[in-house]
Amino acid sequence: MLQFRFSAVLKELFQSNLKRPLTGITRNKTSLPIHYCSSNASLDVKVSFKLKLLHAGVHRPLLCAAPGTRTYCTKTEGAAIPVTESAIPVTDQEKKDETAKEAATEKRRKAGILPSLEDLLFYTIAEGQEKIPVHKFLTALKATGLRTGDPRLKECMDTLKVTLKNTSDGVMLDRQLFKKCVQSNIVLLTQAFRKKFVIPDFQSFSSHIDELYESAKNLTEGQVADYIPQLAKFSPDLWAVSLCTVDGQRHTVGDTKVPFCLQSCVKPLKYAIAVHDHGTEYVHGFIGKEPSGLRFNKLFLDEDDKPHNPMVNAGAIVCTSLIKQGASNAEKFDYVMNFLNKMAGNEYVGFSNATFQSERESGDRNFAIGYYLKEKKCFPEGTDMTSILDFYFQLCSIEVTCESASVMAATLANGGFCPITGERVLSPEAVRDTLSLMHSCGMYDFSGQFAFHVGLPAKSGVAGGILLVVPNVMGIMCWSPPLDKLGNSVRGIQFCTDLVSLFNFHNYDNLRHFAKKHDPRREGGDQRQFTFGPMDYESLQQELALKDSLWKKVVPTDCHEDSSTTVVYRMESVGERN
Repeated sequence: MLQFRFSAVLKELFQSNLKRPLTGITRNKTSLPIHYCSSNASLDVKVSFKLKLLHAGVHRPLLCAAPGTRTYCTKTEGAAIPVTESAIPVTDQEKKDETAKEAATEKRRKAGILPSLEDLLFYTIAEGQEKIPVHKFLTALKATGLRTGDPRLKECMDTLKVTLKNTSDGVMLDRQLFKKCVQSNIVLLTQAFRKKFVIPDFQSFSSHIDELYESAKNLTEGQVADYIPQLAKFSPDLWAVSLCTVDGQRHTVGDTKVPFCLQSCVKPLKYAIAVHDHGTEYVHGFIGKEPSGLRFNKLFLDEDDKPHNPMVNAGAIVCTSLIKQGASNAEKFDYVMNFLNKMAGNEYVGFSNATFQSERESGDRNFAIGYYLKEKKCFPEGTDMTSILDFYFQLCSIEVTCESASVMAATLANGGFCPITGERVLSPEAVRDTLSLMHSCGMYDFSGQFAFHVGLPAKSGVAGGILLVVPNVMGIMCWSPPLDKLGNSVRGIQFCTDLVSLFNFHNYDNLRHFAKKHDPRREGGDQRQFTFGPMDYESLQQELALKDSLWKKVVPTDCHEDSSTTVVYRMESVGERN
């Protein structure tokens, strides 16, 4: 049995919550959630009653409660049946009493008798102490996945710094000072500490990521790309993984602050910008949507004399020509950099001039593709092909770190909104189309196998990066320079495969009747199910009291045909479990 530690203040709040009237709830719904809030536990209880009445072999229809009446269950001849208590309607006086109670509760809250969200957060962290050291708050914050440098917490962190300078010891915060620091961001902080983010148990999830990282680190296969001289200078021992969830939770492990060039990982990003600016129909008037089945740098077009898709070199060169048409390369470059900075939440996005020069000097194959595209009239009218190739090489030479690139991936996972700034960067149409093509064409000649085994949108680059998107959950950047024979990072492929083997992130992992994997999105804690035989309401209360003393009250909400009563409840832990 799970046990929880409750602070005295939150116990009082817990009990006061139980006494509050359940107004605004329809009595004949199929489920009735009851939320309890405490320092270390919040409880979500869902009770469904399923009963069947068999009498003399004849099936009798269930009695349904009329609006404004109360229902309960009782026993008759060994079977549980629903009873409608029509004689006790909800009177106008009862409604007035409930309204008065609500008004009194609100008055007490405003008067400071009931704790505010800031108070509850303080009590949760303080664990009975009158003051908390600031490092304890910051450590607890990090455990939720949030960073002190998160732009959304800037006001809180700035106030914290000023406040500490004015305290006697510069370390401790009492309740009033703590409230002053967190009040500007209390909604976000409350969500974090109540584990309402997409990955509720972020510490446990992070530890699994670290294990997958260490497992892939032992791989020694693969060769660092050398056809671009500047890329050959990277050590084969470099290995990094960084992730950012759609709620802005962050985790990094390895060489995540080492800058590297996006190379082909920029292809889906500039495609997204083109679709954002011009729309899908216009862009695909110049580029196809099909996997080519050929090497990424082949001189080959589809039957309509268009590049097969924007993830191969020919399609990426044409896509480059669609961005900011008529502007100079300097203006175009600034335009794309502005987009990428917004996608990365203003984290590191740079440029490697050495790589750009190296690409241009060794880019004969891309020049050949460019002239072939020009011959086939694949560019918009008036395009300067050599200028477009220069711009293409510049975009491939844009630098990121694993950390900043993971935020870019998370922006795609979040439907075009940057998770750490809340700013919309890309249209939903652009994100949808980008993820579709990443899924089918993003991993060079390994795209089919990757879609089969991993089942997630991704894009690899010859610098060793793999940009991975788990839609509605997170973005991940894996980086390790050694490549396999198809041009994908050896360690990156292993990490992605292991990730989906452990968690149900594959696009089809959530089919009904499918073998279950870990689901880190499930609101934390255990889901327990107990099945009891037919019994009345009071007997059920006694059974539940024996199962777990934390469940103070269970409210039956509806009756359905079945020979047994099934009670399902879920417990969400906010603190330690013993």
